[in-house]
Amino acid sequence: MENMRQSPANRILILIKTDGPQLAVAIGDALGISGEAARQQLSKMAEEGLVEPVTLAAAGRGRPRQLWHLTTSGNRQFPDGHAELTANLLGTLVEQLGPAALDTVISAREAETLKRYREELSQAHDLAARVEALAGIRTREGYMADCWAEADGAFMLVENHCPICAAATACAGFCRSELETFRAVLGAEVERSEHILLGARRCAYRVTPR
Repeated sequence: MENMRQSPANRILILIKTDGPQLAVAIGDALGISGEAARQQLSKMAEEGLVEPVTLAAAGRGRPRQLWHLTTSGNRQFPDGHAELTANLLGTLVEQLGPAALDTVISAREAETLKRYREELSQAHDLAARVEALAGIRTREGYMADCWAEADGAFMLVENHCPICAAATACAGFCRSELETFRAVLGAEVERSEHILLGARRCAYRVTPR
C-alpha cells in the first residue's frame, strides 16, 4: 500500500476507500489542493474507469453536487489476496472432497488465527487496548482497519477493505469464523453492523463488554 501514496490519484483512491464517497471539494481539502484541481483529477480517473460520480439533488438554488465513489475497477486497485485463484481452489476443494473438507480448512484457519492474535494481544490488558491492537493487526493483514470509542462505552472496529473477499464470497464460513475469532480474542460481545458481502462499502463491528 505504500506505493499507492505516491500520486494524487492513488491518494484519492485511498481516501474514498477509507472514508467513503466524497465531494470534490472535500477531496481537495484532504489533499491540500483546490476543489477545481480535485475535479480535474477525478475526471481523469473517471475516464480510466476508477471512479464515478453520483449527482445529489441541489439544496435550494444551488447547483447539483457530485459525490464520487469507487467503481469495481477502482476497488480492484487494492490487494485482493489472489481472488480468482482462491475462489477456484475453494470450488475444487468442495467438488473433490465435499463441504466437510472446507469446514475443516476454515476451522484450522480459525484456530491458527486465534492463537496468533492472542499472542499479539497478550500485553493489551483492557478492552480498549485489545480493540486498538486488533485494528493494527488487521491493517497489517490488508484490511485497512480503524477503531474508535463510542459515547455509550462501546467500541467500533471497521475494516475498509477485505483482501479475502473472493474466499468469503465463495464461502460465508470465512466471515462467520472471523466474527467468532473477534469475540474470542477480545473477550467481548461483537456484532457485525455493516458487511461488504451484503453491499456495504466496509465491514463494521460494534464491540461491547460482556
